[in-house]
Amino acid sequence: MKIKNFAMLAGVAGLLAACGGTIVEPADLNDQRVFFAFDSSEISDEARDNLLGQSLYMKNHGDVKIQIAGNCDERGSTEYNLALGARRANAAKQVLVDDGIDAARISTISYGKERPLVQGTGEEVWKYNRNATTTVK
Repeated sequence: MKIKNFAMLAGVAGLLAACGGTIVEPADLNDQRVFFAFDSSEISDEARDNLLGQSLYMKNHGDVKIQIAGNCDERGSTEYNLALGARRANAAKQVLVDDGIDAARISTISYGKERPLVQGTGEEVWKYNRNATTTVK
């Protein structure tokens, strides 16, 4: 009987592992970041898991309001990157809203390419500058 239960638990654990990442509530929402591919505002699976962790935090802390800032790498015009940063911030916000967080608790802003996380040039730098950053307000 015990072996059967162990086998069933192992099967459930395997099924959960196959379903994707783990949702973890962060200790703090400040400076939580999700990253984006070049010229994209599409939320990756890894970013979705991070945002769902942020959503869990917000559900457990009903008084918390946040701002999500969309950021871009240095390529492209100022105007283009401001629009792309806005799309990134709003895409991140939409994940939280879809998970049940009141949209009134989330503001968004775009900094475009004006506030790089990492200084420099090249993909090893740019990949960090394409992000949406959460800050508690």
